[in-house]
Amino acid sequence: MEWFDQYFFFLAKAVTVLVVVLLIVLAIAASKGRPRRSEGTLSVVRVNDRFSRMAERLGQAVLSKSARKAQDKQRKQDAKAKAKAADNDAKGRVFVLNFHGDIKASALENLRHEVTAVLDIARSQDEILVRLESGGGMVHAYGLAASQLVRIRDAGIPLTITVDKVAASGGYMMACIADRILVAPFAMLGSIGVVAQLPNFHRLLKKHQVDFEMLTAGEYKRTLTLFGENTDKDREKFQEDLENIHQLFKRFVAQYRPALDVESVATGEVWFGTEALDKQLADEVKTSDQYLSERVREADVFELNYQQRKRLQDRLSGGMAQAVDRLLLTWVSRFHNQRFW
Repeated sequence: MEWFDQYFFFLAKAVTVLVVVLLIVLAIAASKGRPRRSEGTLSVVRVNDRFSRMAERLGQAVLSKSARKAQDKQRKQDAKAKAKAADNDAKGRVFVLNFHGDIKASALENLRHEVTAVLDIARSQDEILVRLESGGGMVHAYGLAASQLVRIRDAGIPLTITVDKVAASGGYMMACIADRILVAPFAMLGSIGVVAQLPNFHRLLKKHQVDFEMLTAGEYKRTLTLFGENTDKDREKFQEDLENIHQLFKRFVAQYRPALDVESVATGEVWFGTEALDKQLADEVKTSDQYLSERVREADVFELNYQQRKRLQDRLSGGMAQAVDRLLLTWVSRFHNQRFW
């Protein structure tokens, strides 16, 4: 009987697993037949209401009954005044976007949609605030991310960027586009430079008598490689390419911050908040929280967040790959940012 019970429970578990797998397969098959819905969703939160709710909850906890009544009365009066002012088209609005960058600037996909949405309704008296955090990464990815912010400047909408922790390398490439850069006292700015590093396994392959062949058309189609023998000529060309990118980087920063002495700060160094202010890498020492608290008293503040919608089969098939990718990105990012620790 004991053996029979064990066999019964084993069979029940097996059947359960089989049913779950079958349901997943059926869901994937069903989703293949549906038209793909690649559009995402844009959520919008009125920050003024969020701040008001938090203040109200705190008041209920700490204020006396009479004080709460006075607060409620004042709040109603303020609400009426804001309602009357809402009909005034001259009143400005603030649109808040968040960019938390990794090596690949993965947040770019959301940023480009958020910028497109805002520019469709923003006016010259409005303001776009980007809370930016990034230690930099791939040149082409951050170049495109910076181009999204250039769209805001070209549209004539005031652009403010706040940096609470770090805007280095590609992160500063984005930050420098702003009309104003606000930086927290110990946030790090700068790292205007270019870096590339890769291992070479040529001697290891040679030791184990493993041949590696790479065929190219074009003298400089490949310079430094992982498995081939790198020559001084290869290194010189690779260094030349890095210097060229560095020059492009410096010209880009100088274009948007003409008062900045680019040559003195384009050394790859980083500076903390007050030092960055002295170097004219930033315009004011102030955290994003402080700035938002000020703006909600003066304007309607809206925070935007775009999320890409994914099909079920994409989520299932890409789950493992994304987990591995996140793991690799985490360790690469730690290695990349270790000088900021």
